[in-house]
Amino acid sequence: MANLGFKIKMEYINLGQTDLKISRLGLGTWAIGGFGWGKINDIDSIAAIRKAWDLGISFFDTADVYGLGHAEEILAKALGRSCKKAIIATKFGVRVGNDGKTYKDISPQYAVEALEASLRRLKIDCIPLYQIHWPDGVTNIYDTMNALKKCQEQGKIKHIGYSNFPIGLIAEAEGAARGESLQVPYNLIARDIEKEIIPFCQERNITLITYGPLAQGLLSGKISKEFKFGSNDIRARDPNWQGEAFKRNLVRVEFLKKIGEQHGKTAAQTAIRWVLDKNINGAVLAGATCMEHVVENVEAMDWHLSSDDMDGLQKFK
Repeated sequence: MANLGFKIKMEYINLGQTDLKISRLGLGTWAIGGFGWGKINDIDSIAAIRKAWDLGISFFDTADVYGLGHAEEILAKALGRSCKKAIIATKFGVRVGNDGKTYKDISPQYAVEALEASLRRLKIDCIPLYQIHWPDGVTNIYDTMNALKKCQEQGKIKHIGYSNFPIGLIAEAEGAARGESLQVPYNLIARDIEKEIIPFCQERNITLITYGPLAQGLLSGKISKEFKFGSNDIRARDPNWQGEAFKRNLVRVEFLKKIGEQHGKTAAQTAIRWVLDKNINGAVLAGATCMEHVVENVEAMDWHLSSDDMDGLQKFK
């Protein structure tokens, strides 16, 4: 476990073109929802959220589908009265059918229905950042944005954000209402956003919120070649955790460890810092299901990788 024997200075940025400040390190709550990540203890999750708040993390990302609302409920319980001070970002657009399978629905009708349900679970009157989780390939985005704009006017949403959206669809959406953020995956393994998405967001002053900096734990420095998946672990289907790709990624982690040691940091802290230094005007979401994870993640703040470090990690593929 990392040891915070000194005060870490949290980094903050404005969300998009707004005056709303968010911590550059946010707490992601997908695992806290308790589905697809093995056994999760709610007491540990609550302690993790409270520790994050105490250490200066003001930005908490969740979704209505995480544990079918459970993550939102745990977040509200953990933050208590601080819920109204925290910058909570939740998402809608993924539904679970009677057959247990998920499907995407960002229709205006469902947007309003999902919003009301999230407000109840989070026990707040206004959601600071309400994000469309995924495009559904059917709904006219203009209609959905118009519906969300009305919710803004009613004071139920402060700002609108996108998640997993292509830039062409964002350009269409801007005709109805402005989105202040885009949430996409980004880490040393998954770098697809570097060519188009990062420049697009910089040009439009859209805050790029990246998730998966540790590639679901693969870059944490805590995975060995003998790693075995627990029951119901979604990572078992990820090709990055299989065969030759898994072996290459473990070599990458050893390189991360080497660079981290030069700065007195862990592989996980170095991987998070790399994302922060690549996306200098953005935020990164790191998941945690216990206080120890939060403490370690926070030590990714308040320092920088050298240009040589960045070059080495960029080229190491």
